[in-house]
Amino acid sequence: MPPAEVHSPRISRRCTNSGLVNGSRRASSRAAGKQTAAANRPSNRQRSISGPPGIVRAGIGRASVAYTTTRRDRYDGSVLPNLPPKVRQRLFEGAVIPAHPLALDAQRRLDERRQRALTRYYLASGAGGVAVGVHTTQFAIRDVGLSRPVLELAAETIGQSEVADQPPFLRIAGVCGKTKQAVAEARLAADLGYHAGLLSLGAMAKASVPKLLEHARAVAEVLPVFGFYLQPAVGGRALPYDFWRRFCGIEGVVAIKAAPFNRYQTLDLLRGVADSGRAAEIALYTGNDDNIIGDLTGVWRFPGYPADLRFVGGLLGHWSVWTRRAWEHWKECRRVSLQGLPIPRALVQLGNEITDANAAFFDPHNGFHGCIAGLHEVLRRQGLLEGLWTLDPNEGLSRGQSAEIDRVYAAYPHLADDLFVAEHRDRWLS
Repeated sequence: MPPAEVHSPRISRRCTNSGLVNGSRRASSRAAGKQTAAANRPSNRQRSISGPPGIVRAGIGRASVAYTTTRRDRYDGSVLPNLPPKVRQRLFEGAVIPAHPLALDAQRRLDERRQRALTRYYLASGAGGVAVGVHTTQFAIRDVGLSRPVLELAAETIGQSEVADQPPFLRIAGVCGKTKQAVAEARLAADLGYHAGLLSLGAMAKASVPKLLEHARAVAEVLPVFGFYLQPAVGGRALPYDFWRRFCGIEGVVAIKAAPFNRYQTLDLLRGVADSGRAAEIALYTGNDDNIIGDLTGVWRFPGYPADLRFVGGLLGHWSVWTRRAWEHWKECRRVSLQGLPIPRALVQLGNEITDANAAFFDPHNGFHGCIAGLHEVLRRQGLLEGLWTLDPNEGLSRGQSAEIDRVYAAYPHLADDLFVAEHRDRWLS
């Protein structure tokens, strides 16, 4: 990894309670976005379920993002944000949702050209959405004024590529920090056209279950919530069965990403979903990069719940690389799952190979120190990134990690999508 060219501020890998920094790439765009969004945002009186949906627009760069929001009336007369029907359908049918990396130049500044190229790569690879401002994007974007620019850039690029008669491309924004910060981040994401917020609870490490639930409800008042069980090794916290059962009772929760990297804790989550009474209203996505195929082909049954629970897709850092192949693997898993077929031996073996590759990328033997740099290295080899730079100059590949990536490339060439990337890379970078 090249040495740092400039001194960076001390940055935490965890999502902390720093204030939300809304530094915009373009001041005029920011002003236009605020004015347009305010003009189009309906009042509470206009947001009844029987009335026309509100149209929210955020001016960003040369294009604007428009999305339709519907509203749910509550007994007290106020309203909650709800997913548009086509977005909900896409979410529940399942999708490949890569966690979006952050493209930086040698001075550790945002490389807009390569950041756009990554988004275009995911759009072209068959992904059904993207998650921005999450762990793979680096939580520290909030500390250096990149949160809004990165969210804007992804939304703008998606908006330029979407076709009216095609299924919507899911836009998931990372939401973290304590309640004031999380609500502000959710509000920004909603204004920029994101459909749901992936709610990290890492900043609430010492909060009780009731406090966590209160926090989640506050965010759900602003943006539909995509629950997130993040493993403690990269900034998450242990969350018990009782939390998940009660969390699923929050009306604004529309999906959950299970990423504890732990079978017992994954079961706690799934049992909580089954016992919540809202399992049919919550889409399940795996974030367990160490067991992707196992989760996508698995079936969970619990006493008292009449149906099987299944993961319909994944929201994964691992899927930020080799994404075209990931889409093909997901399609096969869905075919097997939906048709109730026995899991083919070849699919089980594929899962083992993907887990081995993930170990090379995520660096679990060194406490996941190189988990972001490992993904960057794959994208650098493909020509999508120029270097491995992260916001924290102390992050990089661990000793021997590059050789491990060499090994899995040689062992499993069928997992890589290098030829696909090479064919389209120049267009994505243009």
